Amino acid sequence: MANKKYDVIVIGAGPGGMTAALYASRANLSVLMLDRGVYGGQMNNTAEVENYPGFKSILGPDLAKEMYDSSTQFGAEYAYGTVTGVTVQAYGTKLVTTEDDTFETKALIIATGSEHRKLGVPGEEEYGGRGVSYCAVCDGAFFRNKDVAVVGGGDSAIEEGTYLAQIVDSVNVFHRRDQLRAQKILQDRAFANEKMHFTWDTVVTEIVGDGQKVTGVKTHNKKTGEDREVPVAAVFIYVGILPITEPFKDLGITDEEGWIVTDDQMKTKIPGIFAVGDVRKKNLRQITTAVGDGGIAGQQAFNYIEETK
Repeated sequence: MANKKYDVIVIGAGPGGMTAALYASRANLSVLMLDRGVYGGQMNNTAEVENYPGFKSILGPDLAKEMYDSSTQFGAEYAYGTVTGVTVQAYGTKLVTTEDDTFETKALIIATGSEHRKLGVPGEEEYGGRGVSYCAVCDGAFFRNKDVAVVGGGDSAIEEGTYLAQIVDSVNVFHRRDQLRAQKILQDRAFANEKMHFTWDTVVTEIVGDGQKVTGVKTHNKKTGEDREVPVAAVFIYVGILPITEPFKDLGITDEEGWIVTDDQMKTKIPGIFAVGDVRKKNLRQITTAVGDGGIAGQQAFNYIEETK
């Protein structure tokens, strides 16, 4: 069978990918968005978005639906697919391979985002989905009126911990440092919440359970050397993110940690391949910055195609 051909393929349908698809399709290019999950990306795991212009507050999944409707209004197609590799032909065409198909495109925009880093402790894999979670919005309701743990001290940990406090009896935040890294406004809310408790200078060394579900965590205080076992019904882990770039490792466009390196026009070192959003090497990863990246990449894809006609 002949490969399905497009002017632009966008891998990933988060805010950056959807914006890129909007701009490229509005420029009258044929566009395909490929995603291995539901459109919206991490927005689907976010309770309330308060820092996206135009909305005082909006649920993450609702914002994802609004963006999807916009991104497809000029004819961009959306399809489910797990990308396994990308190759660049001698004449510049890119072949995108999924588990089921191969697509051909003139320009490629990578918007695969990032995923949660694992703690890597005993019990984490065993109790995945049975008390170990990386998404409070997804799983918080299962632990209503119970005690839970949050591991981490950045924006995600404190934001999601505050969300959990609306549902559970108590939230114990374990952080390996003696102060949080989260934005000041998020810290203030958390410290003011009587259901939020903080255990400083402490790492989780094991997640324990009864064979069916999580029953607690074992911890180690880095300053005092004290080891404890704390009873909790669930552990929500927020200790960093990793780029989803495995399918692109052979292209030579990532740094040593796997982030894709681009210039301010979203161009990688391969002509016609762009990257946007959380998968890029950059300092701030937010919905707003992903949308900005996507707009630039969509326009740059159009420029590239015009220049190479």
